[in-house]
Order: sequence, then C-alpha cells, then structure tokens
Amino acid sequence: MKKFYALITTIILLFIVTVANAQYGNGNGNGNGSGNSFGQLIKSSPADATLLFQNYAEPMFKGFGIGLNSGWNNTAKTKKLLHFDLRITANVAQIPNSDLSFDVTKIGLSSNLTVDKNNSPTNIAPTFGGSKNGPTPLMDIGTTGKTFSMPNGIIQYVPAPNIQLTIGLVHNTDITIRATPTIKIGSSGSVGIIGFGIKHDIIQDFAPKGKPYPFDLAIAVNYNKISYNETLNVQPDAGTTGSPSDFSNQRVNGSFSGFNVQAIISKKLLFFTPFLAVAYQTANTSLGVLGNYPVTTSPGGYSTVTDPVHINETSISGLRADIGFQLNLAILRIYASVSEGQYLSGNAGIGLGF
Repeated sequence: MKKFYALITTIILLFIVTVANAQYGNGNGNGNGSGNSFGQLIKSSPADATLLFQNYAEPMFKGFGIGLNSGWNNTAKTKKLLHFDLRITANVAQIPNSDLSFDVTKIGLSSNLTVDKNNSPTNIAPTFGGSKNGPTPLMDIGTTGKTFSMPNGIIQYVPAPNIQLTIGLVHNTDITIRATPTIKIGSSGSVGIIGFGIKHDIIQDFAPKGKPYPFDLAIAVNYNKISYNETLNVQPDAGTTGSPSDFSNQRVNGSFSGFNVQAIISKKLLFFTPFLAVAYQTANTSLGVLGNYPVTTSPGGYSTVTDPVHINETSISGLRADIGFQLNLAILRIYASVSEGQYLSGNAGIGLGF
C-alpha cells in the first residue's frame, strides 16, 4: 500500500519538481534551456501548469476514485449480531483508450503557451495511462522563447488497495469501517485512511416471519477518504543566485474521497453467494503543490514561485453496475467482482469471518 501512495508523489515530482529544477540548458539540445522550461512555465503561468498537470493525471484520479468506491459489499445478506469479517481487497481500474491521450491545443491554455509549430512532432500528449515511448508535444513558452516536452505515460491500470472490518448489528444491519493509523512513507510522507459504511437488508423487513425468502435485497451507503502529505526539499541549483527565500515550506497536500449509494441483490447457495448491484458513486480530488520553489531563469540565476499547482475537482460522478460473488469456506472468505461505470474495473480479496 505504501508503494501505491508513493506513486502519487512520483507523478507530481515527475511533472512539477524534477522538470522545474533541471539544469539550465539541458534538454533537447537546441540551446534554449528546454530542460528548465516547465519551471519557467510555472513562474510565468501557474494556471497553465495546473491545466497540463490536471489533464495528464486525470485518469489516475478517476481510477483511484473508482477504487475507493469498490469492494465494500459482496452480498446483500447482513450478519448476525456481533458477527464480523475482516477483509483485504485490491481494485484495478483499466483506463480506456479515450483517456490515454489529450490534445494540448484544446484544454484552454493561455496564449502564452502554444505548441512549437516548427519542431513539435505532435499536438497529442499522453496521459498518466498513455504511451511510455511515443512522441510528445514540444511546448513553446512565448514570453521566454523557451520550450519543454510533455512527459510520457506510466501505466494503463490504476490499483487501489483497501482493508476493512464489517460487524453485524441489530435489525438486519451491518456497519463497515475502513481506517488505518497514519502511515509513514519514506522519511517525509504520510497517509491516513478513514471510511464508514452501513448496509441494511430490507427484504427481511417485509418477509413473513418463519418463512424463507427467495433472495436478499439491501441498501448500502459508503464513504471513504484518504489524506496524503509529503514534504519536499527542492533547493536552488548549485552556483545560482537569486532573491533570498524560505524553501523549507515545500509540501504536497492531497485528499481523495469517494461516496456511493448501492442497491444489492444476492442469493446464498450453500457456501457460494452470487450478487448483482447498482450504485451511484462520486469521487473528489483535492491536490496542492504548496510552498516556495526555486526556478532557474538563467545560467546563473533563479527566481521563486509560490504554490504552483492547485486542483480541486469531482473526478467521477455517475452510475456503476457490479457483478460478483462471495465464497464462505469455514472462517475463510474469498471475494471477487467486476464493475462497469466510467471505467471497467475488477476487485478481489480475501478475509476471515463468522
């Protein structure tokens, strides 16, 4: 789980910090300082920097939001009083072809940032899930005459692990908790998880007492939030000078939340319980690259840019359909499901319960 959350910082550093602090004059060899030019872009137009990062990372935000909303329930049947199950699940969302790339000329960039018409091989940039090796647009920052190349993609599949505890209450109701203490990531990062869910088997409210009912039908409401923080340490390049600034406040603050309302129908067949479900789900992303950052502006100098990236968006919103099963083998539980919504995703897990 730590490796996944570290990936979030890797993406941010790939797109913001590493490029912004590359040595002046390194890059495509045209002598215009392309290796430093994304830093120039942050300084001259933070709004353009945010737009590019947001479009690049959008499929990751969507896939992660889908993962937050997955794996809560694999049966409509609720547990007896104080019975429980503890499960670990993993969700993988596949980024569709439509979200593997974007046209940089159609995302609302300012006139200060355009595609280099003479040298760029393409207007189409890969997203997080796009090509790892293909050509990328060469961007021209008009006010400086400098250029930079968009980054390649990383992976087409977005993983999201979860751990949760479900406990049976009275009146055909379960509660589920997803929570971990704050987890340290490396020497400067941390992540915390909190989530709650409630499920009620409504068929038992209407079935005649003492008579079997043909299936279970439940309504579930679930909410999950992950908070991520990482401190950064980006210092001016050796040998450069600039106005004194405090670079000790550099950090990445992010939160990812998911909410869903789910209707579930299932039928227990001995130890095997298939289920179908329909859900309305939303997921929100809030991400900021905050603090002061040195941006090299000439072979021997730098300037300072503050809080270069702010993203606050609803990543997903809409209906989702699930099909899957739960296996009960003594106290062992095995779970699996496939979901179709904005992205196709799969979820599998294992647990203990009674």
